[in-house]
Formats: sequence, structure tokens, C-alpha cells
Amino acid sequence: MTDPQVSPAFRLAYVPGATPAKWVRIWNERFPVVPLTLHAVPAAEACDVLRAGRADAGLVRLPVDRTYFSAIPLYTETTVVVVPKDHVITAADEVTVADLADEVLFHPLDDVFAWDRPPGEPAFERPATTEDAVELVAAGVGLLVVPQSLARLHHRRDLTYRPVADAPQSAVALAWPEEATTDLVEDFIGIVRGRTVNSSRGRKTTEPEPPKAKAGARRKPAAGKAAARNPRGGSDASKGAKRRKPRRRG
Repeated sequence: MTDPQVSPAFRLAYVPGATPAKWVRIWNERFPVVPLTLHAVPAAEACDVLRAGRADAGLVRLPVDRTYFSAIPLYTETTVVVVPKDHVITAADEVTVADLADEVLFHPLDDVFAWDRPPGEPAFERPATTEDAVELVAAGVGLLVVPQSLARLHHRRDLTYRPVADAPQSAVALAWPEEATTDLVEDFIGIVRGRTVNSSRGRKTTEPEPPKAKAGARRKPAAGKAAARNPRGGSDASKGAKRRKPRRRG
């Protein structure tokens, strides 16, 4: 049985590279009594976390199982190649997959791209994580293709990146189990979609309207008008209008 004294909470999972900070700030302003907790999860495990009920919703990478999850696509990332700063690729503002054909490219086990065949020459082994692959790029033994947010997340001073014009792209979405669309999930959807606090789907309480006057009720005169009346009920203006005629002298 749930303790009625315990405040509800909203649990948001997010994958590496996703940036929920803006939406969390709005949530905290709009629902200060409902804590939002963040759970960082590997991209490959995000859907399992949601299925297991360990989070109410998640910022995940598409695709997801649309027979089980509802999902709102948020944005599609630029794909980049991470290279040492002195690499010849840095001379170009943008490259293509064909430009990488002769390069050794790492394909980490947590790669977010569904390559038919990764470009370039395969490395001697697949690094366990993107972070491990970045370390190998810094060692000068290969390159790495990732979404731009992951290149920024694992930034190093001795590395840089360039956009890959024709590479696959990764899209980030807000996803949740369709059968678990709670009021709190709807509230977060509203924030992500930019709804205002007074939107029709918001749950913010409003101030009660003042009671309307009953039909036929006598209105109370305004303070200024009441002060202008004399004790006998006449106004000062009407009293002043009645002037005495001057008396004639004999």
C-alpha cells in the first residue's frame, strides 16, 4: 500500500549525450513539490530500464519498439568524425564517408549507429565503450564516428572533430511505455512540447473567481458617491442648485 504522506516523484532516464537540464529547470519551477530524479543509462539499456519500471520516461536514441513505447522525436544530431588535432582531415570543414575509406575507424560495442558496414578499415578490436574508443583516437591509432553530442561529452584538448555529410544520423526522442502514461508523464510531455503553465492540459490550480452578484440585488454606492450625499439623502450638487432669492430692502 502506498503511503499517502509520501510525495510523488518523476524519474527521467537519459542516454549519454542527451541534455535534459533545460526541461528539468522548468519542471522544478512549475512543480516544486514533485521532485524530478535523473538516471543516466547506456543507450543500449535505456528501453530495458523503462520496461522494468525503473524510470517513468526517458530521453533515448531512436529507434524504439513502437508497439510498446510512445515516443516524441526531439531532434536529429549531426554526425562527426573525431580526429587528432594534427590530422589531415582538419584541413576540411566537412568530409564524406568516402574520405574515411583508408582510415582505421573504431566501432565500439556501444555504437549508436545501425551501420550496414562501418566505413574505413576495421580496427584490430572493438572497444567496449565510446569513451575507450576516444582514448584510442588520442593515441593516434584510429578515428571514430559519433553523434556530435558524444564528441562534446568526451572532449579532449588534443582532439577535434569534423561533420560527416553523408553518414547515418542519430535521433533523440522522449519515450515511455504507452500503458504507463501517467499525469506526471503528461506534465513532462507538456514541458518538452513548450506548453505554457496555463495551457488546457496543464494541472496548475487557478485562483477561484469572485462570486457574481445576484440578479436584482441592489448595488452598494461607491465611496466617493456616498460621501457626496447629505444626511437627508440629497446630494451636495442638488443642494447647491437651490439658492435663496435676495431680500428686497424697504
